[in-house]
Amino acid sequence: MRHRTFGRLGWQVGEVGYGMWGMGEWTWSNDKRSMAALQLSVAKGVNFFDTAQSYGDGHSEQLLGMLLAGHRGQRVVATTKVPPKNRQWPSRRGVPFAEAFPRAYVREYVDISRANLGVDTIDLLQLHVWEDSWLDRGELSQTIAELKREGSIRAFGISLNRWEPWNGIRAVKSGLVDAVQVIYNIFEQAPEDELLPVCRENNVAVIARVPFDEGSLIGNLTRGSSWPEGDWRNTYFAPENLDATVSRVDALKPLVPVGMTLAEMAVRFILSNPDVSTVIPGMRNTDHVLSNTAACDAGPLSPELLARLRAHRWDRKPTDRSH
Repeated sequence: MRHRTFGRLGWQVGEVGYGMWGMGEWTWSNDKRSMAALQLSVAKGVNFFDTAQSYGDGHSEQLLGMLLAGHRGQRVVATTKVPPKNRQWPSRRGVPFAEAFPRAYVREYVDISRANLGVDTIDLLQLHVWEDSWLDRGELSQTIAELKREGSIRAFGISLNRWEPWNGIRAVKSGLVDAVQVIYNIFEQAPEDELLPVCRENNVAVIARVPFDEGSLIGNLTRGSSWPEGDWRNTYFAPENLDATVSRVDALKPLVPVGMTLAEMAVRFILSNPDVSTVIPGMRNTDHVLSNTAACDAGPLSPELLARLRAHRWDRKPTDRSH
């Protein structure tokens, strides 16, 4: 596992981290599978784990807490997120900061997450949605300073809304945030325009999420794809989005080099950018862990291939189904 410096914090984190969204639903069999994957990831050098209180109402955090308890002498970075109080994903323009992250509420959820993780100090606390306009209120900076001073958190970050990398530039420049989490992949290249350069200039860590565009960049989607009732992908991949996505993935497939999978190419595209601190694919089982860590081991893509992939940028506008 190659490692990179996590912004101004100086942490050495694996290029491939662990996105734990898919581990929120509790069943005995799911938990057994999840813990096997988590344990294997540590053995493969993964040391950065991203969860959230909203993933299974804290269950994903509790799984990470179990992992941390078994690796007390090992440096494992645990990051989590405070859900917005109004439960709006994504956040909406004009919503007051007090409706999303009032001071007492943030402090309450920090304590909930510390209990779930079994730690006194959360390595990186993130807000699960963000609006740059919230910087106009001084309450947040005071709360974060208190939490750091008390030892409840080590660092603070924000998770940006889908397809809105511009909506965190002020936060980065303000000096308030130590890390930014953003969607960045072969299709979603917009963070390269402004966000990633300003993070580099301010030595703010970049966490790249959704490396496979919600699964499309694995290459298995068809126009007939469907999911179980209640699965959010039925909404996200509404017919018009599914059709457009399959067409764009089909156009990518001829570029995949011999001996490489589309999924590997997707991970290596992200890691070819030195501005990225770590990428956090969702990994539900040991096969996912093996394939994603192997992609990291293979190193960056060739300049020639990267140049060809630039043409597959897909600029999209947020919708109600795009959170």
